[in-house]
Amino acid sequence: MDEGEFLGLPALLIRTPQATAAFSLHGGQLLSYVPDGFVDLLWLSPDSKRAPDAIRGGVPVCWPYFGRQGQTDDVPQHGFARNTAWTLVETTNGSDGETTIELSLPEHAGTPLRLSQTLRVGRGLTQSLTTRNTGTAPVAFTQALHTYFHVGDAQRVQVGGLEGLTYADKYDGREYLQAGAWSLRDPGRCDRIYRRAGGRYVLHDPVLRRRIELQTSGSRSLVVWNPGEQGIAAIGDAPADGWRHFVCLEAANAGEDVIELAPGETHTLRQTIEVSPL
Repeated sequence: MDEGEFLGLPALLIRTPQATAAFSLHGGQLLSYVPDGFVDLLWLSPDSKRAPDAIRGGVPVCWPYFGRQGQTDDVPQHGFARNTAWTLVETTNGSDGETTIELSLPEHAGTPLRLSQTLRVGRGLTQSLTTRNTGTAPVAFTQALHTYFHVGDAQRVQVGGLEGLTYADKYDGREYLQAGAWSLRDPGRCDRIYRRAGGRYVLHDPVLRRRIELQTSGSRSLVVWNPGEQGIAAIGDAPADGWRHFVCLEAANAGEDVIELAPGETHTLRQTIEVSPL
């Protein structure tokens, strides 16, 4: 592992026999993951802001709340983890060629929760967030791994694994039942929290000719987000056509899925990403 830059952002550059990755200590954020034989599985905005602002794209860490759930309107969107410099604790190389890095988020005044992250890079990628309550009373929190998956055309991909699930639609505040595979409908935007999700989802991308499988644990929610053409116009750190090149599938505990930790307890949210050709 080396220190360097990725698309102009300071990054840790990871190279294994099976894949490469780039990771930013600012925000504890994975920026890139490229398994052998494929283009990047993650989308990173070429117009992304720099520290101390949050990075647009990759896998932002939303913690200790998702959006502003349960918070006042004056707090940072999606929490402070994605705007904070993380600490690299340890790097190990396995006999199978995989590289594992361990990181921690510095203590933050006002919360007894502590957060650590493990990232394992190889032919597949596994990312884990572990929250520990160091206080003397129960603490509730929400969270997400806000993964921006790079796609050839957002209006041509489908996502399996959501069939029959109920979801809350942020745009109209109503609930619906998912019929069939997910696809991006007119007017080209989506912001949904799927409830009691099963933890295995498949993104079919006919343009890039690949199948991305996402498996999650420690999560009962999946957020699916794309701002669409009109929505991205209000985002200052992404190009106007950026929405066509990503779909966010977010392993989450959000909405009605709130985690409560007793003193001394821990909770781990984990996602594993693998890819195969179509």
